[in-house]
Amino acid sequence: MAGSRRSAREFALQGLYAWLVGGADVTLIAANLKEDEQFRRADEDYFRTLLYGVLKEEDLLSSRIAPLLDRPIAELSPIERGILLLGAYELVNCPDVPWRVAINEGVELAKKFGGTDGHKYVNGVLDKLAQAVRAVEIAHAKKKGVSGER
Repeated sequence: MAGSRRSAREFALQGLYAWLVGGADVTLIAANLKEDEQFRRADEDYFRTLLYGVLKEEDLLSSRIAPLLDRPIAELSPIERGILLLGAYELVNCPDVPWRVAINEGVELAKKFGGTDGHKYVNGVLDKLAQAVRAVEIAHAKKKGVSGER
């Protein structure tokens, strides 16, 4: 049975957090995460796609997120920054992930790992990014009467 993408996102976030806080070698971070007994629940391929994809495109993703923030990106907590980078990566690079799913998964990560109202902030930023990078998909959903408004 394939592992879950939600678990893959959780482990990718943990890896991004370790990288953002300590700057450790990502290969070592990934190896340590894979030793966690819960890792078997995760979709390992998707975990690698997210972790290495975000790190490869971090500058581009940060440049997409930065104008949507109310403060410099460096002032975000490492958890919020990691969640926003993951969400941005999925919105920009994973067309198989519906925009509402990408936003919702970011919100769920923020509820689980972030500060008290961090999920509201993540929701707002990812929603603005989705409007920019998934405009056609969102317009189509609205035309069909499927509300994506949060």
